[in-house]
Amino acid sequence: MNNLDAVIVDVDDSCQTFLSAWEKHLISSGIKQRNKSSRLSVSEVMTIVIAFHQSRYRDFKTYYIHVVCRYLTNEFPELVSYPRMCKLMQSVLVPLCFYLTHHQVMPIGIAFVDSFKLLVCHNLRILRHHVFKGTEKLEKGMMWWF
Repeated sequence: MNNLDAVIVDVDDSCQTFLSAWEKHLISSGIKQRNKSSRLSVSEVMTIVIAFHQSRYRDFKTYYIHVVCRYLTNEFPELVSYPRMCKLMQSVLVPLCFYLTHHQVMPIGIAFVDSFKLLVCHNLRILRHHVFKGTEKLEKGMMWWF
């Protein structure tokens, strides 16, 4: 778990600098809102999400219940239920995106490309379709034109 300790420290340092700057730029709606703090901090939720993506688990629920709740209780003593964790994960999206974009390593040359064809219209309406005019290209696949 030495790697997890390093992630916890790095994420917590990043959260302290980002959250203070982010709160200065938030615009108030003027409506009083409940601001109850969670048992898990933003950095703890982010660390659990990052550790899940570094693990070999395919779904978060299994990872959270079978790994975090069983073996990581010393690192995260104030764990919440799985449904509450799902809600907390939604609230840390902006800080998590900041952390991931600012701690990005050098690209290694591997990319994932979606090669699924995009069917815009039926073949009988190709000449009347004007949404992608100038950028479209008619290609023939193994089964049909697209």
